Amino acid sequence: MVKLKKKLIAVFLFFMLLQLNAVAEQMMSVTVQETQVRERPSFLGKILAVLKYGDRLPVTAEQNEWARVLLPDGNEGWVHLSALTKKRIVLKAGEAEVSEAATSEEVALAGKGFNKEVENEYKKKHNLDYTWVDRMEEIEFPPDRLISFLKEGEVPVEGGGKE
Repeated sequence: MVKLKKKLIAVFLFFMLLQLNAVAEQMMSVTVQETQVRERPSFLGKILAVLKYGDRLPVTAEQNEWARVLLPDGNEGWVHLSALTKKRIVLKAGEAEVSEAATSEEVALAGKGFNKEVENEYKKKHNLDYTWVDRMEEIEFPPDRLISFLKEGEVPVEGGGKE
């Protein structure tokens, strides 16, 4: 009888631990057009995957300004918390699914109350030329080149430079 009680208590504790783990894991949604999942909690970490606006995934831990997320393929990586929200993002365009009715860029801009039409009106109203901004946005540097640059300048790269 005592052994049975001990076994029942052990089973109960096991299930309680599972419940605590499930509570600790929370679902979050991506709030930006695209964000990278990194190997470590740093903007200089290797990119493992790219998430799109509205993607929803479990967060298993947080460290400083980073969230460790579980990807659909079972791998884990880190996403900056500024790109995530606890709110569920529902993507609908009338009766159609947003993925069929709009591009991810349009969805991200609309989510922020901004679209190409609003941008063009704003540029015209304020006589703005975004040519150089658009060109700068097209420039990409591989993370290994950025790390080399920072190391040459003796800038610490661990933790993304956050003090």
